Formats: sequence, C-alpha cells, structure tokens
Amino acid sequence: MTEPFFDLLTARIRQIDSLLCIGLDPRADSAAAARDDCLRIIEATAPFAAVFKPNAAFFEALGPEGWAALREVIARVPPGIPVILDAKRGDIADTALAYARSAFDELGAHAITASPYLGGGSLTPFLNRPECGVFVLCKTSNPGAGELQSLAVVRAIHELPLQLYEYVAQRAQTWSRHDNVGLVVGATDPAALERVLDRILGGQGWI
Repeated sequence: MTEPFFDLLTARIRQIDSLLCIGLDPRADSAAAARDDCLRIIEATAPFAAVFKPNAAFFEALGPEGWAALREVIARVPPGIPVILDAKRGDIADTALAYARSAFDELGAHAITASPYLGGGSLTPFLNRPECGVFVLCKTSNPGAGELQSLAVVRAIHELPLQLYEYVAQRAQTWSRHDNVGLVVGATDPAALERVLDRILGGQGWI
C-alpha cells in the first residue's frame, strides 16, 4: 500500500458518492463462521461501501484461528476500498510500534483507531506511517463517555475552558507531519460533533 489512506478514502467516496462505513463485528462461535459471515457482508455491500471497519476484538476472542480469519477478511476486501481496523490501541514505545506492525504490516489494514490518553507521543509509531491513517478517540458514543471526555480543561488563566474531547481534537492536529489523523466523534452527540467541527476543526478533513 503506497497511496495515503485519506487519499484512498476520498477517491472511494467520490467514486460511489457515499460515506457508508460497514462495520464487521461477527458474533460467531468459530473463526470459520466469523470469516464466512464477514465475507458474505463484504460481497453484499462492497458496491456501496466507502470503507470497511472490522472490529479486532470479535476475532481476537476466537484465538489464533480468529486472528487468521481477520487477516483473510481484510485481504478479501476489494481493491480500492480502504479498511479501518477498529482496535482502539494505545501504548508506548516498542509496544506501540508492535501494534503498528501488526495492524499495517501483518493484517494489511489501511488505518486504525487509537486512544490518545497516553499522550500524542504514544501514537507516533502509527502516525509515522504516512500512507496509513489513525483515528484518534475523541468523543465516543458510549453512555459513560462524558465521565472523562467532558471534563473541563483550562490551560491558562486567561483561557476559556474546553471540554477534554475538544482539547484532544485540538492537540491531535499537531501530532503528525503527514496529514493522516482523523477523529472518532460519535454521531449520537450532535452538539459535541458540532463543537469539534465548527469550533475546533472548522469542518475540514476530519471524521
């Protein structure tokens, strides 16, 4: 893979005039069943899909065979359709580097979801791949998200407070030299989505 993720995604969106993201979350009792379920979904939805998003947890829970199934599922996505690995990784140093190698080199994903709560430096091994995308968890859709993500953050006395998710969105813009950062902002909170797009990012190039 040499084409930058966001270029690939933009081209696909324009090609099919759709923003549809297809989640692959197989609730199966075996790796073979998980693989087959996902392949049926891919076959049925590929003409309409802007991107596929397999959730690593449902494959990891099935052991080594599940990991092999995940790799096969990603490989069977038609060329030209990007794949975001929903893994929500977040760690430091060599561990983060190993996660990046696993997602991009071994599994063949084009992008990954990642947690920012160890600081921007923890995402460097992912962001140093200019051809790959990193979607930083910003304002998630789970009911308890506000417990931390909506905390008020004041960096200086003269500043108005930001909610933590807003600060994450702001800081994430500075973490990469390769313009390969996106944001995870749940559509279940339209007010938060508007704050991120309009007040922090200006609605340009972020998800």
